[in-house]
Amino acid sequence: MTQTEFLNIVMPFKDKVFRLAKRLLVSTEEAEDATQEVLMKLWNNKSKIGEYKNVEAFSMTMTKNFCFDKLKSKQAQNLKIVHSNYEDKQTPLQKQVELNDSVNWVAKIIEDLPEQQKMIIQLRDIEEYDFDEIAKMLDMNNTAVRVNLSRARKTIREKLTNTHSYGIK
Repeated sequence: MTQTEFLNIVMPFKDKVFRLAKRLLVSTEEAEDATQEVLMKLWNNKSKIGEYKNVEAFSMTMTKNFCFDKLKSKQAQNLKIVHSNYEDKQTPLQKQVELNDSVNWVAKIIEDLPEQQKMIIQLRDIEEYDFDEIAKMLDMNNTAVRVNLSRARKTIREKLTNTHSYGIK
């Protein structure tokens, strides 16, 4: 496999690998390192890439496993899972502040979700994978993915509604 062929396969989902790593590792530098590590592993095994049915799903699984290993290691004791804050630059300042506040509340709520629900929210709602791909990546059955996603969304909705209704978490 040539370098060009490899890049044509890997580049379309490189940003997804980074976003998942960023979600799990918080630090941009750590996420960049994780992305580079996953891409290097793919490059070193480029002769076997044709054996994988879905290289993107395989890469996301590699990223998840690498990040979990990193989080378990002693050098990453202070890292925790958080949500990145994306802002729309074209909205009026007050609306932007309100949106940022809502995103921050959602991020805090997501932080409190069980680990599996966090991963499923990330993969389904942010990375837009379908249920079959998520089930394969997380080694779960399709129904379990749907149930966990439903529970996570319900928890987020209830806590966000309570926050906006009462001004408390």
